[in-house]
Amino acid sequence: MRHQPAPPTRYLRVRQERGHTVLEFRGEIDIVAEAEVVPHLDAATSDPKCLVVLDLTRVEFLDASGLRLLYRARRRVLDQHGRLHLVCTHALTLRLLRITGLAGLLPPQPTLDAALEQPGATPGPM
Repeated sequence: MRHQPAPPTRYLRVRQERGHTVLEFRGEIDIVAEAEVVPHLDAATSDPKCLVVLDLTRVEFLDASGLRLLYRARRRVLDQHGRLHLVCTHALTLRLLRITGLAGLLPPQPTLDAALEQPGATPGPM
């Protein structure tokens, strides 16, 4: 089932690129952003064998709510036997991903092109 492109929100832009659904997060991803992002994230991760990229390049701040969104996306993609890739270059966000162990489950790529070229599936169950 294909979904219509989601209209941009303050925190998220959703688009198709090379067969993947790219969720481009922006700004501060906190509890306020989470409420706005969840419906779009769930739509992007609902198809069997979905191919999803979470692009955090434009994220200025990520708190526990943002981490919860990343874990939610990962769980939903695994449930659909899809693939999920992460793009992140922000030093503090990368540190948070390493400290929480999420960097091991979703190895961050330095660019969108690098993520789109990744052949591997999302690492095993958490």
